[in-house]
Amino acid sequence: MIIHLDADAFFASVEQAEHPELRGKAMAVGGRQRGIIASATYEARKWGVYTPMPSARAMQVCPHLIIVRGDFSKYRVYSERMFGFAEQLTPWIERASIDEGYFDVGGNRQISPRAAAEALQQRIAMELGITVSLGIGINKLISQIASKLRKPNAIVEVPAGTERGFLAPLGSHWLPGVGTILGARLRAVGLHFIAQVAEAPLEFLAQVAGNYAAQLQLYSRGIDPRPLDIDPCDAKSYGMQETFEGNVTDKAFVLGTLITMADELMSKVRRDLKAIRTVTITLRYSDMSDVTHGITLPTPTDLETDVYPLLPRLIRETWSRRASLRLAGLRLTNIVDPNIQGELLLDPMDAKRFKQKQAAHLLDAMRARSLPIMRAHSLPRHRE
Repeated sequence: MIIHLDADAFFASVEQAEHPELRGKAMAVGGRQRGIIASATYEARKWGVYTPMPSARAMQVCPHLIIVRGDFSKYRVYSERMFGFAEQLTPWIERASIDEGYFDVGGNRQISPRAAAEALQQRIAMELGITVSLGIGINKLISQIASKLRKPNAIVEVPAGTERGFLAPLGSHWLPGVGTILGARLRAVGLHFIAQVAEAPLEFLAQVAGNYAAQLQLYSRGIDPRPLDIDPCDAKSYGMQETFEGNVTDKAFVLGTLITMADELMSKVRRDLKAIRTVTITLRYSDMSDVTHGITLPTPTDLETDVYPLLPRLIRETWSRRASLRLAGLRLTNIVDPNIQGELLLDPMDAKRFKQKQAAHLLDAMRARSLPIMRAHSLPRHRE
């Protein structure tokens, strides 16, 4: 099952989260004198403000419109946190844009797709102060249309097997690739609704849509073979996993494995001049089912010593069954850049933390010179 997340008026919502006095008002993000509207609240849309309307025109249709200059670095932080929450549900994520993405939750046996969507929506609202709409379906097409159907702050689930009935009464403009020109052509020949496109003879549809006709008709019937485009470069995460030679029941052994992973991954984080906020572990039981849990820190960090205390708690929350393990994995997400990190790090005058930073950078320097050095907990482990 695929969940499509679509943030509601994302840029404008972030500004309202940062400035509560703007809530409930007609406001937009963009250039006041010149430029266009990049995002508008639903209150502003009721007056006819839309994206990408010229700002001057927006002020004419809505004279009391409040226009705020955008801050992309701020929106990027919110986006990273939003996707970081989703990464605690599944590693299979396609980021379509800064405020939209697809999540494959079919492999998560611990929570239903509906419950996953509800939990994600609630957490984003509570921790970020913005609303999102989510669609649930068997493919990207269905989930995307479902997420946009009842915005804002909605969840629409399309049960498997009902895709064609779900699409049938919708206007043909809902189909991918149907813009202003093609939409007008479809309506001109009487194909106003998706059901009509699905039932039209392909030869007739080709006269309107050309070579796109066959694909368009597949979409109209709820068929979408497109896989999620999961690009590791866009995933913005650091991860490792280890498959054990046999079944493992020793929690100390698993903890040591994860701590060693934290050492290596955080060294890469520092090498890339990054910081992380979310720590997630995945454990695979002997019956090959996976369980994942994560914790988001209040402030970003590039120190493994901040990760260590989280691991025992994550193991307790994740290893809830009396069953042996076959695999353990660690992922670090919610990546931030140094310029953002500098505003969020813990107090640099803290003496203990300063020493931890010195030790970490010293270890990095020695490893870079291929010197055989490691922390004591990385010595060879023996499992019971």
